[in-house]
Amino acid sequence: MITVVPVKTEKELKDFINLPFKLYKKNRYWVPPFKHEVRNLFDKTKNPFWNHAEKELFLVYRDKQLSGRICAIIDYNFMEFWDEKTAYFGFFECDDDEDAGKALFEHVKEYLSDKNVTKYIGPLNPSTNDECGVLIEGFYTTPFIMMPYNYEYYDDLIKKCGLEKTKDLFAYYCDMKDAPFEYLERICSIVRRRVHDMKVRPINVADFENEVKKIQEIYNDAWSRNWGFVPMTDEEISVFAEHMKSLIIPELVPIIEIDDVPVAISFAVPNYNTVLKKLNGRLGPIEMLKFLYYKKKIKDARMMIMGVRKQYRKMGLESLLFLESFRAAQQLGYNAGELSWVLEDNHSTNNAVTKMGGKLYKKYRIYEGIV
Repeated sequence: MITVVPVKTEKELKDFINLPFKLYKKNRYWVPPFKHEVRNLFDKTKNPFWNHAEKELFLVYRDKQLSGRICAIIDYNFMEFWDEKTAYFGFFECDDDEDAGKALFEHVKEYLSDKNVTKYIGPLNPSTNDECGVLIEGFYTTPFIMMPYNYEYYDDLIKKCGLEKTKDLFAYYCDMKDAPFEYLERICSIVRRRVHDMKVRPINVADFENEVKKIQEIYNDAWSRNWGFVPMTDEEISVFAEHMKSLIIPELVPIIEIDDVPVAISFAVPNYNTVLKKLNGRLGPIEMLKFLYYKKKIKDARMMIMGVRKQYRKMGLESLLFLESFRAAQQLGYNAGELSWVLEDNHSTNNAVTKMGGKLYKKYRIYEGIV
């Protein structure tokens, strides 16, 4: 018998958070997140996303055994920005059980039907500014930091539940030995001659608060018309920055300024999943020692963000960002990196990443359903 219940109690929330640890217990590629960070994602006092959004969490049981979970999400900022009645689903995990999956999505639709919503997309955890998508290609390597992992049956299961593909996201793997340094040097020398009063510098951690404001301005301008984009609020960017402050390496975050105005940025971080795999979702004294030990063994990084303000595009600034990032990674001793994610129909960026030596090696999918 299939039973779905909304998460109301502390025990149910704990079960919701712990379910992936059960599902992927014997999977060698899944990376366990810190449980307290997952909990904070749902906490209105710790995640400012919920200042403009609401949610309902569901658990599904088969014969009293927990089988899956899902979250229905309404982001009013997204609806206002795009002027469309679209909601999200997120945090989807489920056994290979079609009845359980269908029951979860039926409850999501029931919840959303009372909220003046006509369509929903996902998985977004809880928005496109966070972890999102279902892995559909590239199952036999460990994901990079803040990229999801799931079993191969998820794509088929979600389609059986009545949803369809709306967009695929690409992830590229770049081996440092394939990076086209000579080509980039030639291009960038031309850019430097053409663009006057230009400066490329690493992020200034000593002035972190002001630097974060500059990053927010570039981000909200550069991505403003990308599919699925929703502007990050001041509170959201502040929380994100505080979370990332201790993880970033300044040289991996180059900023381009023209006439002292920040116009472009690349944001890469070491692939801390190398460490997280060893900690099993905890961060006690023993895990902290492990963290410090394995942190030194990180040999790759993920480029999470690369953006140029719209009025400064077609000037070759992307090449400068690539060159500075690759140089820094090489000097820091990194062997490789991931550039992710890129929309499947963002042809200019996909072509640019390929020219930089990137190999398309993972694909993720966003689905849509009708309420």
